[in-house]
Amino acid sequence: MTAPNSAERKTCWDARDHLWKCLDDNDDNAASCQRFQSEFEAKCPAQWVKYFTKRRDFLKYKCIASTNQDDDLPRHESLEVLPGDHGSQWVRL
Repeated sequence: MTAPNSAERKTCWDARDHLWKCLDDNDDNAASCQRFQSEFEAKCPAQWVKYFTKRRDFLKYKCIASTNQDDDLPRHESLEVLPGDHGSQWVRL
């Protein structure tokens, strides 16, 4: 398998970002985001799907863990995905 070119990478990242936004908007209910999941899997190499899935889980865990350590911050916060070439970043709103 050859490495994806820049257009293929962007297509993959866009599909990932749409899926992650859908999951965030639907409280991680995968059934509500099946269309986006299928597009993500179709537009990204399998290894990337695996990596991004693990990365999302880690970023959510990291954000929740840091939120629970900060007494000044509310326990329930909105998260926003910031797309980028090196994977999305979660930020507190």
